Amino acid sequence: MSELPDPSSFEYALESAMSDCQGSSAYSLDRDRPYDGQAHTDAGGRGKTLVESLTMRDIADCMVRGFLDAAGIHRKNPILDDLYTIPDLDDLDPGAIIQNATCWIERYMGIFPNLSRAEESP
Repeated sequence: MSELPDPSSFEYALESAMSDCQGSSAYSLDRDRPYDGQAHTDAGGRGKTLVESLTMRDIADCMVRGFLDAAGIHRKNPILDDLYTIPDLDDLDPGAIIQNATCWIERYMGIFPNLSRAEESP
């Protein structure tokens, strides 16, 4: 059994800050976890939105666009192979990729920005 971090430590402060921002997502990816993160994020009320009317290819395209946006690559008509123009994937922020991809999913669904759900968060 691991020890609890010292409440005066940096580790404890960091874990607390992450929990405030990410809610339960800071600790688990369990599908039944509550939507208790920041309201405007996928961990909060905005994340309750069901994905509708998109194909798996649409979702894949949104992921490509999320990567490209995070890398600062903006093309009028991007293609899958544009992923291979990203100089160093290690320089990308994984959180930014996810956030960009979910915003593209909302765009494809015609509901961007999806802030009505954010207002419903506790």
